[in-house]
Amino acid sequence: MSSPLVVDYYSDILCVWAWIAQRRIDELNKQLGNKIELRYHYVDIFGDAINKIPTQWREKGGYDGFSAHVIESASVYEDAHINSDIWSKIRPVSSANPHLVLKAIELTYSCQQSIELALKFREAFFVEAKDISHLSVLFSIIEQAGLDSNRVNKAMNDGSAMAGLMRNYQQAKALELKGSPSYIIDNGRQILYGNVGYRVLLANIEAQLNAPENDVSWC
Repeated sequence: MSSPLVVDYYSDILCVWAWIAQRRIDELNKQLGNKIELRYHYVDIFGDAINKIPTQWREKGGYDGFSAHVIESASVYEDAHINSDIWSKIRPVSSANPHLVLKAIELTYSCQQSIELALKFREAFFVEAKDISHLSVLFSIIEQAGLDSNRVNKAMNDGSAMAGLMRNYQQAKALELKGSPSYIIDNGRQILYGNVGYRVLLANIEAQLNAPENDVSWC
């Protein structure tokens, strides 16, 4: 049996387009099963949200304007529920803390459990309007999921989780990623980013799956 096709998936935990893309990710896994392997990485889009949003949205209503934009963007997707309080009343200062905790979970437990907790973090923010930039909120969520917060904290204290996160951020810069989410296919030869439709994702991945192994570029 051939190895699954690797799709490197970069996102920011606070990005609404990554929240919307979750349903497409779920469907890809459902349809393609063990033919693909999604590897989760994080990119710095809202690492400095406390300055980014007021600056970039100064002429468009600041936090309230950005909140309205996020709510409107998700309104056409029935599965991407959005709490009206996010960004207007609940304003995370940074996505770095949740990214760091997810890297610690990946190192302490497994990639799969980190992926599952990433979804729980997103649901906590977008649906429940919890400020997931606070470590206390994040640790409460992982404890509710049955994980040992002391073990996770150890990977943060010794710097190993930070090293993993910085590796992700540096890889994203090296790839010159333009946004969240970004999909890296065929070892970086193909990059899709932003609000990419499910059929587009499926067509590009299936094209790689069906490509002959000895296919040589005409270039």
